[in-house]
Amino acid sequence: MSQSFLFQEAAQAAETIRLQTRTNAEIMERLGERLRRHRPYAMVTCARGSSDHAATFAKYLLETRVGILTSSAAPSVSSVYLARADLRGTVMLAISQSGASPDLLATVANAKSAGAMILAMVNVETSPLAQAADYVIPLCAGREQSVAATKSYIAALAAIIHLVALWSEDEELLEALERAPATLERAWQLDWQPALAPLTAARDLYVVGRGLGLGIAQEVALKLKETCGLHAEALSAAELRHGPMALVQSGFPVMIFAQNDETLSGVESLAAELAGRGAQIMLAGANAPQSIVLPTENAHPAIQPMLMVQSFYRLVNALSIARGYDPDRPPLLRKVTETV
Repeated sequence: MSQSFLFQEAAQAAETIRLQTRTNAEIMERLGERLRRHRPYAMVTCARGSSDHAATFAKYLLETRVGILTSSAAPSVSSVYLARADLRGTVMLAISQSGASPDLLATVANAKSAGAMILAMVNVETSPLAQAADYVIPLCAGREQSVAATKSYIAALAAIIHLVALWSEDEELLEALERAPATLERAWQLDWQPALAPLTAARDLYVVGRGLGLGIAQEVALKLKETCGLHAEALSAAELRHGPMALVQSGFPVMIFAQNDETLSGVESLAAELAGRGAQIMLAGANAPQSIVLPTENAHPAIQPMLMVQSFYRLVNALSIARGYDPDRPPLLRKVTETV
């Protein structure tokens, strides 16, 4: 069972990114130049599930590196309420593994008719979403047989980084992406087993990140729910200090992700505060007293989140099995979710 599809597919992430960056080099160059000329005043993201967590990452990277306001579209506005916004001068970034969910397709069709330029990051290049887009950015993840997405999620993060690096003409970020496959391979080998026992015994936990790390926290919480039957809630480190802090008592498990950017000191301070309350802290990317420190690879702050989630995927495979689940077949779920 250690060689589940989830395990095998997550292990393929590094090669997926190598293939993706080669395949997409030309389209990304053209897109970067087009976006600099087009100068959209806003970016709207459209996604569900793991892809929406990649969209959260995109929001922070776009707003901090390109300086463009980025907001998530609520698909039900188009697919259920049948409402329409004026999207002239905007770009819609649709992210999907299958490119087939009816609500995403309705949102994209509505946005296109309302004047938006459509970019589709999609794994199935023959999908309806790809056909509806002005520009298609292949994720190049290949087939995923496990219901839980792994390499396609990391592929979405890499595609977002590639786009932003060329749009903003950030050579440092582009060079960091070129090194990412090698660091992903090392991240896959890191030992996160110290977190296995606390999580095996857990019933509820918080998963915390901030800025570029928030989308990773969302993804980790989803995987803990769907593959391990754990009630996991993803929170911003800033939001946790408000009402959710009331639940953090002695023994309460909290998994925290921190990248080495302007958010680091605040996240470390929060981890220390929670540990002082007696919480069971599992901390990646930082250090705090009385915490289980999970090893991480050093990298550019925009690359670190994908490395941490890669290490987590190996852990969650083992955790799913330890809790008596099949990591490839979460109860009541299927690979393509077609919401309306």
